[in-house]
Amino acid sequence: MSENQSNHAMPTTYDPKTAEQKWYPYWMEGQFFQAGKRPDAEAYTIVIPPPNVTGMLHIGHALDFTLQDILIRAKRMQGYDTLWLPGMDHAGIATQTRVEQKLRESGVSRHDLGREAFLEKVWEWKEQYAGTIRDQWAKLGLSLDYSKERFTMDEGLSKAVREVFVRLYEKGLIYRGKKIINWDPAARTALSDIEVEHKEVNGHLYHLKYPLKDGSGYVTVATTRPETMLGDTAVAVHPEDERYKDMIGKTLVLPVIGREIPIIADEYVEKDFGSGAVKITPAHDPNDFEVGERHSLPQITVMDETGTMNAEAGPYQGLDRAECRKKLVKDLQEQGVCVQIEDHVHQVGHSERSGAVVEPYLSTQWFVAMKPLAEAAIAAQKTGKGVRFVPERFEKIYLNWIENVRDWCISRQLWWGHRIPAWYDDATGELHVSREDMEGDHLRQDEDVLDTWFSSALWPFSTLGWPDESEDLSRYYPTNVLVTGYDIIYFWVARMIFTALEFTDEKPFQDVLIHGLVRDKDGQKMSKSLGNGVDPLEIIEQYGADALRFMISTGSTPGQDLRFRIEKVEQARNFANKIWNASRFALMNLDGFKASDIDIAVKLGTADRWILHRFNETARDVTRLMDNYEFGETGRVLYNFIWDDLCDWYIEFSKLSLNGTDEAAKRATQSVLAYVLDRTQRLIHPFMPFISEEIWQHLPHQGETITLAEWPKYDAALEAPDAVAEMNLLMEIIRAVRNIRAEVNVPMSKKIELLLKPSSESNAAILARNEEFVKRFCGTSLLETGMHITAPEKAMTAIVTGAELYLPLAGLIDISQEIARLEKELAHLNAEVQRVEKKLANEGFVSKAPAKVIDEERAKMKDYAEKRDKVLQRIAELQG
Repeated sequence: MSENQSNHAMPTTYDPKTAEQKWYPYWMEGQFFQAGKRPDAEAYTIVIPPPNVTGMLHIGHALDFTLQDILIRAKRMQGYDTLWLPGMDHAGIATQTRVEQKLRESGVSRHDLGREAFLEKVWEWKEQYAGTIRDQWAKLGLSLDYSKERFTMDEGLSKAVREVFVRLYEKGLIYRGKKIINWDPAARTALSDIEVEHKEVNGHLYHLKYPLKDGSGYVTVATTRPETMLGDTAVAVHPEDERYKDMIGKTLVLPVIGREIPIIADEYVEKDFGSGAVKITPAHDPNDFEVGERHSLPQITVMDETGTMNAEAGPYQGLDRAECRKKLVKDLQEQGVCVQIEDHVHQVGHSERSGAVVEPYLSTQWFVAMKPLAEAAIAAQKTGKGVRFVPERFEKIYLNWIENVRDWCISRQLWWGHRIPAWYDDATGELHVSREDMEGDHLRQDEDVLDTWFSSALWPFSTLGWPDESEDLSRYYPTNVLVTGYDIIYFWVARMIFTALEFTDEKPFQDVLIHGLVRDKDGQKMSKSLGNGVDPLEIIEQYGADALRFMISTGSTPGQDLRFRIEKVEQARNFANKIWNASRFALMNLDGFKASDIDIAVKLGTADRWILHRFNETARDVTRLMDNYEFGETGRVLYNFIWDDLCDWYIEFSKLSLNGTDEAAKRATQSVLAYVLDRTQRLIHPFMPFISEEIWQHLPHQGETITLAEWPKYDAALEAPDAVAEMNLLMEIIRAVRNIRAEVNVPMSKKIELLLKPSSESNAAILARNEEFVKRFCGTSLLETGMHITAPEKAMTAIVTGAELYLPLAGLIDISQEIARLEKELAHLNAEVQRVEKKLANEGFVSKAPAKVIDEERAKMKDYAEKRDKVLQRIAELQG
C-alpha cells in the first residue's frame, strides 16, 4: 500500500469533465470493479436490468443504474466480493422495428433481403448500439464488471433458453394452441401485454338492434367496435335476468350478414349494466373467446393479419377496419339497426412499437401454462420464503397479479430473437421439440421467435452460467437485490421469480427495490410526443455526472415518482462545489501532512471532538439508511453533515487553532480535519464517485483508489455527548447574534458589545473556555459573561438553551420594534409548548412510545417553558 502525501494544490474550481475523463479509464485499467478478487469474502451480486439495444439511454435508466451503482460501490467498500453484472436485451420487436424502418429509408424490406441477410443487419445494429450504451454507462460512472457482460442472444443464454423451453414442453407447461392474443396489424406480430399502451380515446358507443328470427321482437346490444359484429356467433344474457328468461335458446338474425345466432345464458354478463345483453365475438375479444369455449360457439375471424376485412366480412371484404366501421355504421343506420350513437371515452390498446391500434385476434401461438408456476411462487411468498419487496406494498400488487395470471403467449412473428426450437415433419405431421437443431428432408423449423421476456425471465441465473454448474452460479446466485421500476413488476419481476423457482429451486434475488418513474417538473410522464424528455448526457455535459447522480438518487423515496427539476441539479452541483472548496481549504492547511501523521487519540478541542462525534453518527446513519434503501434520507443526512456541520461550523472553528500559536492544538486539528475529510469522501463516494476520487487522491491516505477504501464504521470511542452539548450552546449563541444583526442591519464588519448570562455554573465554564470562539464568530468589541449580568435598558435580547443574550445597541433599535419581535418569539414558544403538551396528553403516544422518546419530549417542554418565561420577563422589563 502506497502512502499519499498532499504535495500539490487543488485547482481553484472543480471541473467535472476533467475528473470524469481521468478517473473512469483509471478504474477500468486497475480492474477495480472485477468480481472474484476477494474469494474469502461474502458475495454480493446485482444483475443489471438489461437495456434494449435500440438506442440511447434515458433519464429513467440513469436513475435505475445510479441506485444500483450506489449499492454496489458501498458494498465493495464494506469488503464484499461484489459482482455487478452488465448486459443488454435483444428486444425482439423493438429492435426489428427500428432496423426495418432504417431499411425502408433505402427502399428495402426485410423480405427483399431474406431472413439470414436481414439478421446480419440486425447484428450490425446491435454492435453499434451496444457500444453507445457502454459509452453512456461510462459517462454515468457505473462500476460494472465488464468481464462478465452478457447479451440475451449470446451462445450461453441461447442454450439456457432452449433448455427451459424443452423442459417446460416436456412437463406439458408449454403448448401450441389457438387463443385470443394482442395483435399488431402494422408489425404483423403477437405482442406481450407490456408492449400494449392503453390510451384514452374519444370514441362512440353504438346501440344495435338484432331481430329475433320468429319476428317477435329484437334484442339491443352495445359496442364500441361495430365492425366486429360481422364475427358475432351469439348474444349472451345473464341466466337470472327476468327480461330474457323466455328468450334463452331462441335465434337472432345478424344484420347485414344474415347469420342465425343463438341467445345464450352466461354468468359473465352483468345483468344490471346497459341492456343486459352482450354480443359475443369469440375470435375478436378475449372474454368472448372464453364464453365461446364454454358454449362451443364457432370462432369466426373477420379480418386478416393487416387489419383488412376478409371474406367472412361479406360486402366489406378488402376494406381497412377503420373504413369498414364507417361504411357499416352508415348501412346499419339506413336499415334502422343502429338506433343510437353515444360519445364515449374509453381505453384503447396501442402497439408501443408501431403505434397501431392493437387488435384482439384469434391466432395459433405457443403458450406457457402459468397456473402451476404461479402456485409455487405464491406458496414461497406466503410461507416467508419469497422475495422481499421494498416498499412492502408492492408485494400485494405482485400477488394479486400472479393469483389471477393467464397463460402467456410466448411466440412472436418476427425474425430477430430466439427461434422456437420446434420442428414439423411434413411427411408424418409430427411435431418435434429439441435442444439441438434438427435436420431432415421433411423437417422444417417453426418460423416464429420467442417473446423477448422469455429470455429476460432467465436473466439472474442464465447470465451466471446456468444450465451448467458454473463457479459463478454457485458463488453469486441467488443475487442480492433487483432494482427496477414499478411498471414492469408483472412482466419481468414476476417471470424471473417463476422461472427461478422452477429451474433453480431458489428465489432469484433476496430483495426487489422498486423505484418510481422520472417525471417532468409538472408531474407529467416524459415522452417524445410531449417533448418533455431529459437527456442524461446533456445534463452530465452541463453539470457533471455527480450532480445528476446525487439529484436523481436522493430526490425521492422508494416506490415514489421523481419530478425532475433542473434547479435540483444546480443545487447538487453547488453541493459538489461546497465539498471541493472545503477540501481546498483543508489541503492548504495540511501541506506536508502524511497519512501516518493522523492521530486522533491525542488531546482534542471541543470542536474537534464534536465533529468526530457528528461524523460517527453520520457514518452510522448513512450505513443504516442505505441498507434500508432510503436514498433520499441518506442524501439529506450527508448534505446536512457536510454543508452545515463540516463546512459552515467545523472548518470555521478549526481556523482558530490552525492559525494559532499552540502547535499541539494545530496538529490535533490537522489530524481531525484529515481524518474526517477522508472518511466523508468515502461516505459520499457511492453517490458522487468522480469528485470524491479526485479529492481523496489529494488527501493524506493509503491505497490506490477510493473505490476500494474501507467503509467508515461506527466507533463508540468517538462518542462525545459533552462536546455536543458544549457546541450546541456555542452555535445557538452565534446563530442568535447573527439573527439579531440581520434584523437591525448591523453587518459583521461592525463590532458590537455582547453580554452573556449563563443559566448555570457549568454553562458559565463552557463560555469561559470558548471565549475566543464567541468573540470571533459574533464580532464583538466587548464580551462580558457571568451569572451576575442584568439586562441593559436598551438592548436586543435572545433566549437560548443555557443562556440569555443581550446586545446593547443604543441608537440602533426601536423599543416598540424589539417588543414586537419578542412577542413574535413568544407566540412561537407558546405554540411549541402547546404542541408538546398535547402530545404528552395523548394516551396512545405515551403508552406506545419508548421511554427515551417520552423523556426527550418532556425535556423539550421544560426548555420551551423556561425560554417562554424569560421572554415574558424581558417584555415586561421593556414595557416598564
